[in-house]
Amino acid sequence: MFSPLHDQKNQKTYRSRTGAGKTTTRHPAKNIPPERQGQAGSRLYQDAHADTTAMLGRSLVHHGPFNDRAYLFRLDPADVPGIAGRLLALARGRGYSRVFARVPAPACGHFISSGYLPRARIPGLYRGEVDGYYLAAYRDPLQGNWQDGIDDVLAVAEEKGRKGAASTPLEPEFTCTPATPADAPALATIYRKVFVTYPVPVQDPAYLAREMHHNLHCFCIRDGEKIAAIASAAVDPESKFAEMTGFATLPEYQGCGFSDHLLRQMEAKMRSIGIKTAFAIARARSYPANIIFARTGYTHAGTVPGCVNICGSLEDMSVWYRLLDGRMAAPPRGTSGPTGDA
Repeated sequence: MFSPLHDQKNQKTYRSRTGAGKTTTRHPAKNIPPERQGQAGSRLYQDAHADTTAMLGRSLVHHGPFNDRAYLFRLDPADVPGIAGRLLALARGRGYSRVFARVPAPACGHFISSGYLPRARIPGLYRGEVDGYYLAAYRDPLQGNWQDGIDDVLAVAEEKGRKGAASTPLEPEFTCTPATPADAPALATIYRKVFVTYPVPVQDPAYLAREMHHNLHCFCIRDGEKIAAIASAAVDPESKFAEMTGFATLPEYQGCGFSDHLLRQMEAKMRSIGIKTAFAIARARSYPANIIFARTGYTHAGTVPGCVNICGSLEDMSVWYRLLDGRMAAPPRGTSGPTGDA
């Protein structure tokens, strides 16, 4: 899942690197032709925009026409090296324009030799020992200006991250607690209100309850008995990483700083169960989405163009990570990685 952290009604102004005021607005991915942007339509949910999950060999793949992608979500080493080409063939056969893969460093060379490029690097993603990479291959060439606006967002986020920010205490009427499968209907209702599109069926209570019985740890802010905001940590227990994702706040509670509290609570839980690395994927041109991670100690790992259809359009997504086990983070903004066979 991917975390957008919605702009707060697109009203807040941030200062760019040049000193000019920048008003945060939603911008879809610049590199995606209009005919591939998909149709948000009349907010029809019920899995309409979700990827299909399937096994390709022994590896797990997400794919679908609305997100216009094949995405290697979990690689089984037994499928290397052939899966790099099989994933491209799947995309061609289904008419998808983009292919993404999240893989450990030793597998990178096989993907690069098949035409993929590294877009983000997360140090020690796998068990705190082996770097992880997001790689991408595009059937439609990227436009030369696809990065427009992203550098300013990152500069503002990283400046605010260097300054840091203390967590504001919750008002007495609010509590931040773990959610349970019994909360799934309420969580799904919030997702219906917040997201026009999302790559997995978070608007389906049965999906949420099923995932929460496995490795999805959901947390929520409650206003008395009412759930006002939610977020989740999708855990890979074998690899000891967690994706911080699914941030959603009801419109009437936006601007209360709930995302910060949710993120810190989830990190504390992840440390307690031995998770070594947390990461998040945020809309690259959203100031609030990137600022929240920079302020909380995350490091920018790279940007993946045209990554997913979220909030009604295909979006470029920035990857952020934080080491939870005391390791030193790599310098920010670096995406250098392997260039040959591993």
